[in-house]
Amino acid sequence: MEEQSVHSSTSDINSEEAAATEPLIIPRKKRICLVGSTGEDPALGAAAQQFSVPVLKSEQGTEYVEDTTYCTYYILSKFEGADYDTLHKTAHRILGPTALLQLAEKKESLPSINRPMYTQSMLGTIVVFTGFRKKEELTRLINMIHNMGGSIRKDMGNKVTHLIANCCGGDKYRYAITFRIPIMSSDWVLELWNARDDVASSSSNDKLIADYKLKPFFGAKVCFFGFPDDEKTHMYEVLQQQGGEPAEIDDPNCTHVVVDESNVNSLPDLASVRAHIVKAEWFWTSVQNEGAAYEKDYLFEDYLESVMSPMAMARRDSQAATPRTASTKRKRKRMAETLCSLVQNGADSPAVHKRRSSISDAGHLSVSGSFLDCTSSPDKQLDAIPEVEAVSTEAGRKNLSPRHQVFLELVTTESNYVGILSTIMTLFKEPLEDLIEMSGELLNSTEAKIIFGNFPPIYEVHKKMLEELRYNASHWAEDVSIGNIFLKYAPDLVKAYPPYVNFFENTKEMLDQCDQNKPRFHAFLKICQTKPECGRQSLKELLIKPVQRLPSISLLLNDILKHTSKSNPDHSALELSISSIKEVMTYINEDKRKTEGQLVMFDIFNDIDNCPAHLVSSHRSFIGKCEVMELGEGLSGRGDHLVLFLFTDTLEICKKRSKAFNSLKSPKEANGLHPTKLSQGKPYKHIRMLSLSTIKKVVDIRETDECQKVFALMVRSNQELKEKLFSFTITDEEVNKTNYLRTLCRQMANSVCKADADTFLISLDSHQLEIDTSDVALGTLSKAFKSLFHNFYLEYMDPFASRTRMKVGRAFSFNKTPSKLKRAMSTMMSPFGSTNSLTPASQQLAQMRLASCNNINELGNGGSGSPTRDEVLVAPMSVQPTRKAKCSSLSMASLRRNCSEEVVQDKSEL
Repeated sequence: MEEQSVHSSTSDINSEEAAATEPLIIPRKKRICLVGSTGEDPALGAAAQQFSVPVLKSEQGTEYVEDTTYCTYYILSKFEGADYDTLHKTAHRILGPTALLQLAEKKESLPSINRPMYTQSMLGTIVVFTGFRKKEELTRLINMIHNMGGSIRKDMGNKVTHLIANCCGGDKYRYAITFRIPIMSSDWVLELWNARDDVASSSSNDKLIADYKLKPFFGAKVCFFGFPDDEKTHMYEVLQQQGGEPAEIDDPNCTHVVVDESNVNSLPDLASVRAHIVKAEWFWTSVQNEGAAYEKDYLFEDYLESVMSPMAMARRDSQAATPRTASTKRKRKRMAETLCSLVQNGADSPAVHKRRSSISDAGHLSVSGSFLDCTSSPDKQLDAIPEVEAVSTEAGRKNLSPRHQVFLELVTTESNYVGILSTIMTLFKEPLEDLIEMSGELLNSTEAKIIFGNFPPIYEVHKKMLEELRYNASHWAEDVSIGNIFLKYAPDLVKAYPPYVNFFENTKEMLDQCDQNKPRFHAFLKICQTKPECGRQSLKELLIKPVQRLPSISLLLNDILKHTSKSNPDHSALELSISSIKEVMTYINEDKRKTEGQLVMFDIFNDIDNCPAHLVSSHRSFIGKCEVMELGEGLSGRGDHLVLFLFTDTLEICKKRSKAFNSLKSPKEANGLHPTKLSQGKPYKHIRMLSLSTIKKVVDIRETDECQKVFALMVRSNQELKEKLFSFTITDEEVNKTNYLRTLCRQMANSVCKADADTFLISLDSHQLEIDTSDVALGTLSKAFKSLFHNFYLEYMDPFASRTRMKVGRAFSFNKTPSKLKRAMSTMMSPFGSTNSLTPASQQLAQMRLASCNNINELGNGGSGSPTRDEVLVAPMSVQPTRKAKCSSLSMASLRRNCSEEVVQDKSEL
């Protein structure tokens, strides 16, 4: 009935096409006549000249109608009006300006057509209509298609390229769904006609087809019944995105009622007698196929008949007040009689195997709630072992030894686990990969590889293990070896599990991304989730099972070991197998940590301004991070906040930038003339990259009330002859200093291939290095603001000041250790050193204030202009109660001499 008007309209059009294709007397000569405004278009004039035929110009073109010596091609800008109707009735031909330009561009000859053609945008397109009831609308659409070079057919066939539908149903609609013929809305034709002046417009444009495909729920009013509120809200959102309208159960205009078969066990009462009551699978299949699925394949009533027992069906029939139809009742009665006869003959009821609901699913779970203990997998159903089934009952297990009982539990869980792996392979992986080779792919090859690429090896190794476990179950003896099976496949487990576990986060991330951004893939997952073999669990929940399996195997093997006597030959094999499983898990954890360390290395590199490119290396991985404050002047500056990124073979030292510093821009940069690296917003600035082999000692400064979390690094590289001492205090409250220093020493030992890491760590008191932190925190904020604006001024406002700062700065450079103090420093830093055994000269040196990194070359040689030793020696801290000792300070006289000499030298150089 819904296509009757379409048939009558297309029949009229077909008769017109037959009349239009009757033999006509076609003149041999051709010419082109540009009518009206087309004659003023130079592009059309140039295109017409390419056909090597006479080109005429006319206001109306009617004066050439009677001239039958030529076949005139009239070029009209409008396919309507009196002039168009007059020329259309003649034996001449009509083209639009777009068609003329397209023919000239393709260098084709003037076509022998019997209908006016404005454009070739639908040339080669063959369409069929369905669901249109208004003849005027249908006739208008058909004329547009003809004027764009397309063709119309009455029935579907192998040459039809598109179906234009006004409803989601009917034989033509199902034919198009089956053979993947695009189902378009009428807006597709209107859009093409509106773009008729565009030479590049084409009906085969993929974006245009995707935009104007008929939505799968177009014209449908759908009600969702029995679903949880959050799921119902989600389904309503999908419904509206796919062209449908929400409806309530009592809406008389409701067309479909989608029922959650896991929560509903009876037909709902409807206000609409024409509504289809279908399962949730119908809804998601329609979304996946981008077209409404056939309702009769997903009727909820048929589902109830397949799962309900004969007694329940009879009770439902007796309680039904108004049965839907008499034939349906007779069908139910026949089904009940058939089921009763099967039961009488000793056959099992289908309900035992097929019924699935939320209550039944929960009832199948074991006390522990393990999905592996309850899931009825395909492998278990098809390949079940009679011997195992015979003892699966409680009465049968009482006669078994404890060792045998635990072993059967192991076989059962392994069988269910392999069943889950098989479900992932057959229900998810293989169908998705098959669709990749077809035009209707749900995932591309890269996405499928990220989600399933590391999965098959796990499936293969456990499938082999299950075969041997089942063989032992069917040939059970107390001395049968269980441990040897796991020892045999331990190398395969080591190869299979680490890639899967290490990149499981990537798998979940890709799965979530595709689930959110690809509606058809989301629908595919929902369809699979309703399958009995999935146990109503999502793909993400199934994919996590391999991550949990090895610990479960380890626990079961331990239980078997407890019930295995030491005289049993399998006892030692079980112990070895448990150790091998633990080694596999340890290897997985270590490999996962290493992989995560390598991945986070890229993030660290991107967060550091001017970071050396060779920081990223395949042999290097990230160990830890520690936020510190420098106590000396050797790296960035006293009081600067730094970050130490520890890797397996290097230590990356960065300065931590404040938000104000990151947002600061120079005047030139604010005008868009001089972009700087500061505007990139990177939180760290590279200071120095230390190889762990250059760190000779790690000094743990013993903590006091005034000295908290302080440590130092003694560094000496091959290029530098002098040793340097860098001191820090840890500002990160979550970092334990002892643990961090031990980790650092362990990595240092690994980098130089030494077994004892403790030899790199020494402990000293703060007064032995004259390190004082009492004034570091005081005034840090004000110093930071002063430094911020001072550096800004020097960097951007006064280049001369910047050069002067560099020269004067050399007078305050303290970065080398004098040769005469080398022995004193070594003695002071020795954990076994004592000032009581020093000579008087060494005692004087021990009382000197040594910075964490000092340059006092000028103090040791006694040359001309150099201060004497007496001028730089100061009293011990005990006799200076009113003055604070700064770790990198010298006497003012020394500073003045150094500064004045440096400035005089710079002036002489200038």
